[in-house]
Amino acid sequence: MTPDIPAIQTALRAHGLDGWLLYDFHGSNPIARRLAGLDGSAKLTTRRWYYLIPARGEPRALVHRIERHSLEHLPGARREYAGREELAAGLEALLGGMARLAMEYSPRCAIPYLSRVDAGTVEGVRELGTEVVSSGDLVQRFEAVWDAAALASHRDASARLYDIKDRAFDLIAGEVAGGALTEYAVQTAMTGWFAEQGLVTDSPPVVAAQASSGNPHYMPTAERHRPIRTDELVLIDLWGKLDRPGSVFADITWMAYTGRRVPDDCAAVFAVARDARDAAVALVRERTRSGTPPCGWEVDRAARDVIEAAGHGEHFVHRTGHSLGEAVHGNGVHMDDYETHDERRLLTGSGFTIEPGIYFDRFGVRTEVNVYVDAHDATVTGPLQGEIAALGQESNR
Repeated sequence: MTPDIPAIQTALRAHGLDGWLLYDFHGSNPIARRLAGLDGSAKLTTRRWYYLIPARGEPRALVHRIERHSLEHLPGARREYAGREELAAGLEALLGGMARLAMEYSPRCAIPYLSRVDAGTVEGVRELGTEVVSSGDLVQRFEAVWDAAALASHRDASARLYDIKDRAFDLIAGEVAGGALTEYAVQTAMTGWFAEQGLVTDSPPVVAAQASSGNPHYMPTAERHRPIRTDELVLIDLWGKLDRPGSVFADITWMAYTGRRVPDDCAAVFAVARDARDAAVALVRERTRSGTPPCGWEVDRAARDVIEAAGHGEHFVHRTGHSLGEAVHGNGVHMDDYETHDERRLLTGSGFTIEPGIYFDRFGVRTEVNVYVDAHDATVTGPLQGEIAALGQESNR
């Protein structure tokens, strides 16, 4: 990725900003690195660099002398520094005339995914008489939305994940009765299928049986896992993307039961999570079709209201969903009115998860789908789970 300078400059003027200052030190700001085309680059960047995109005029960069070539692929003039005095003078010259700048800063760290620039750097910019505001809306538009190729990569990855999900359920159904199957064994098999399918990920999939499913971030390991027994719930959560540049993630969660009939209490709690998921999807669809796309917090609230009305609010302990991008937790709007209050709107090209969950000590449930928003509608990019799959009988899974 390299920045679309004319489009960014148009957006800066629309937001009343003098510029967007991209800054990174030793990989501290992955948003800036991706926008500057350094993500995955072999270029060595161990020193502070700055790239200013002004609302009008030519971009300009400030780079360390030993890494003078780090931003040579970007348009604009470059100034070099070495010692701290040159850095201070260079930054002052770089920001001359800039009254109001966007940076990867979030007031009071309201959205941690955006809060990439350290407080000291923000202080230094402010001391030069420049106001620093959040780049959140700019990031949402220029780093987080998908183009046609990204959407195609997501759909491809999604189809492969659903195939792996089906194979995992078949493995569990076929071997659970033998008494030797474990969460870790299923996870290991799934990891191998990822390689077969040409998918990459940042973590093995989650396979959580019975009480393990009550821990939202449970992860089996070689040292810590449990058997999967007959007549137990199993939650699997898997995410991955194609192994090629520019691909974006898909991320799904499905539930199964290793007996013939899902217990009524488990089925009832799953139905609440399912209805919460569907309420969130319905809100996104309705608002997108009406031309008034919702904010992330509103999507969370649509799901959370359903769960709270059913009496399970205290057991829904995470946001409803997250942005999807080249990282599984992307930098776009999150479906969150719980951990944060995300006021960013879902722009055309946004891709994200909706994944309400309800967790108890004895078991937990979660259902996760991916949604893509285009100019006219919102689409769930894979199948929707209507009920927990009973693996002890023929079922639609």
